[in-house]
Amino acid sequence: MELDDAAVAQFLRADPQFFERNLNLLKEIVLPDPHGGAAVSMAERQQMALREKMRSLEGKLLDLLAYGETNDVIGERMHRLACDMLETTNFANLITTVVNNLRDDFQVPHVAIRLWATAKNSEDANLVQFAVVTADFWSWADSLKTPYCGHQPEMDVNSWFGTTPTENGAPLHSFALIPLRGERTLGLLALASEDPQRFYPDMGTLFLQRISDMLSAALLRYVA
Repeated sequence: MELDDAAVAQFLRADPQFFERNLNLLKEIVLPDPHGGAAVSMAERQQMALREKMRSLEGKLLDLLAYGETNDVIGERMHRLACDMLETTNFANLITTVVNNLRDDFQVPHVAIRLWATAKNSEDANLVQFAVVTADFWSWADSLKTPYCGHQPEMDVNSWFGTTPTENGAPLHSFALIPLRGERTLGLLALASEDPQRFYPDMGTLFLQRISDMLSAALLRYVA
């Protein structure tokens, strides 16, 4: 009786000890080398498969170690940002601290903040961070459930970074826009880069959200 592949596979699954009772078969059965070399025995093929699996697992382990080291570095930067914000004593100093930290520690070349909350100190109300934004812009920012990351957003924020964002006037190609929230939406933290791949739609936003949470909490001392 001729058996097809499915029947042979079913038989071997039903009798896992088959090759233990017939060890010589492992040496007699030869399989083509997956890399184009000479035919090898089934036992050798198994060894090759195990070595390839080990190399794959080693690669994944190295990737995990690299991700862990990267997250440790980012975690340290987040800790430093939080400590620096706690040390600020006025609104202007808070904004300067955040902007400088994001530029120096996180290598974000362009940072802007706009608030539509009311400044507790009347002198702060004249700062650019309290410049008027349209109702449409406020509504759009309020509708964001997660940080916006990608190319030119629906709402234009280029002017927030100045008329010439860089010394050579290179255009901005990617943006991250993160709502600042207390009990309600207070404003928006805007990040931008000339690099089209610096901020992209599928990137992780956990750390961006945490920066927003920390800044929002710090801002509550200065806005109503």
